[in-house]
Parts: sequence; C-alpha cells; structure tokens
Amino acid sequence: MTPDLIPPGPLIALDYVGIAVFAVSGALVAAEKKQTLVTFIFFAVITGVGGGTLRDLIIGAPVFWINHNATLLVCIAAALIVWFFSKARLAERAILWFDAVGLAAYAVYGASKALRYDVAPVPAFFMGVMTACVGGIIRDVLAEQPSILMRPELYVTAAALAAGLFVGLSVFGTPPLLAALVAGLLGFSLRAAAISRGISLPSYKGQ
Repeated sequence: MTPDLIPPGPLIALDYVGIAVFAVSGALVAAEKKQTLVTFIFFAVITGVGGGTLRDLIIGAPVFWINHNATLLVCIAAALIVWFFSKARLAERAILWFDAVGLAAYAVYGASKALRYDVAPVPAFFMGVMTACVGGIIRDVLAEQPSILMRPELYVTAAALAAGLFVGLSVFGTPPLLAALVAGLLGFSLRAAAISRGISLPSYKGQ
C-alpha cells in the first residue's frame, strides 16, 4: 500500500522552493559567465525544471510545468532578480548554497511525487535523486564546466540521503511532513558540510 504522503499544499510549496532556488543557481552560472539576460532566463528555466521534467516523463505524470504559468514565471523572476541584484564575483559561492537548498527540497519532493504515482519505494528513491540532480547536470554541461557528477565532493550522496530517508520514513509510517522535514534537513546538512568542510568520497585508485 502506498504510504501517506505530503499533503498537496506543503507539497506544492516544497516544489516551488526547489524550482526557485535551482532557477537562481542556473542564473548565477550565467552571471559567473557574464552572459546576456536571455541566457540568464534560459539557464534559470532549464535548471529549475530539468530534473522534474525527466521524472514526470518516466513515471507517466503530466509534465508539471506545461499546464500552468507559475513555474516558468518563477524561473523568469529568479533570473531577473539575479540579473539586477547579484555580483558576479559572489556568484560562484552563491551557486553552491542555492544548489544545496534546491537539492534537498527537490530530492524529497521528487520521491514523494513518485510514491503518489504508485512507483515502488526503491524506484521512487531514484526518482528523488534524479529530480534533484538532473537540472544541475544539464546546467553544467551547457555552461561547459565540469559536471558535479565528476567532482569527488558529496552531491548526489546528499540527494540520495534526503530521498532515501523520506521514502524509508514514509514506508514505516512517519507523519509525512515530519518525514519531509527530517529528510530535507539532513540532506541539506550533508551537502552543507561538503561545501564548508570539503568532505568528499574517496576516488577509485585502480591497480
């Protein structure tokens, strides 16, 4: 039986948190590269909706931003805010922290949405990780900078912690909002530790 999930109101709020902070992180990459406003908006949109779009296509859900205006308007607003108020020299550090918030929020939201569509717990966990990571990966590829997947610092691991905790706590009957809060905070904390203290996974050494 599918576990209780985050109620619609808080669920949508969590979704928009992920969209907004990922959109800001995308626009900050454009700021770092000293690009035009059009590029700011494009990077904000592709980073904000990339992971969720792939998730919805895989689980058979309507793509979440197609039938209303709010999602793209949030991304455009994020791009405009960065365009008018950011300082390029601060962009690199800011990207990391906005990305960390989005990572935790979207990992929980993606796993929750997958469970709502009767996806089994283990695939739902992977849908959470995908939701959290794919937008940032697309952003890095388009910006011609090393993908976060190719760096040893904890990134996907933090998304996996948030998504895995949410799924596990939900399956075992934890109240959904509590499960989301615990999973999101711990996922963010792990990513924050990686940013501030340089914590990373060991690299393969070969023979």
